[in-house]
Amino acid sequence: MPSSNRWIILTADDFGCRSEINEAVEKTHREGALTAASLMVNADATEDAVRRARSLPTLAVGLHLVLCHGRASAPRDRIPDLVDRHGNLTNRMLASSLAYRFSASQRHQLAHEIEAQFRRFSATGLPLDHVNVHKHFHCHPTLLDLLLQIGPDHGMRSLRLPLEPWQLGLQLGRGLGKLQPLLLSPIVRTMARRIERQGLHHNDYLFGLSATGQMTAEVLLMAIPQLPDGLGEIYFHPATGNRMSTHLDSPAVREQNALLDRRVAKALVEQGFRTTTFHASL
Repeated sequence: MPSSNRWIILTADDFGCRSEINEAVEKTHREGALTAASLMVNADATEDAVRRARSLPTLAVGLHLVLCHGRASAPRDRIPDLVDRHGNLTNRMLASSLAYRFSASQRHQLAHEIEAQFRRFSATGLPLDHVNVHKHFHCHPTLLDLLLQIGPDHGMRSLRLPLEPWQLGLQLGRGLGKLQPLLLSPIVRTMARRIERQGLHHNDYLFGLSATGQMTAEVLLMAIPQLPDGLGEIYFHPATGNRMSTHLDSPAVREQNALLDRRVAKALVEQGFRTTTFHASL
């Protein structure tokens, strides 16, 4: 008999990045298994995402904090070392990681950018269900420090823990992604203790790290029977095929289709999972 302690959150990241992502979030929440979405607050389609979220009262929306590979929210003159002349944040995560560790000035600017993104989320009027960070950059201890200092003042109660069972990663991951859960495990377990010391909530595990971009129905049907008890999160990057930038057979469309696949919903039920959100699981 399946355990009664099996809860699962199904989240779409990059909400607000492009209109076809927003369309997929709405569709998979209305017609499929999606329970949550993580909002980029300064992306090309943020306004459209917020409008859709307001029409979906049962969709839990969190902040997808962008500290690399995206546009900054703070004015450029307040964070000059973090952005280029167009206001874009770095794509060089390793170099930035070293700078944040050793430069007090850059840490101060980083704190300002984090504050700015929390304020932008608050301005939407949407309840803050959770917080996670683009590319899981909060595995960096300096970023996690700042997030734990700043987030609670802006309503952060739940934070994604990128702890994926390493056995699943090795079995179902793609390329070098297979090794990510194993390599990150010591770091992430330390993160969990720090989050808990702050009295904050996190998921017990997730799935999607090792198979990012390949979260098809077939992968999910292999993963679901192997997921442990507790509060899990499965995260996706879905999109519709309604734009020229998203091919009908692209990985993002396949991830949308996985969330709409009745076999996936059936497998979750058969394995004793109940779908939820971070806020509902507090």
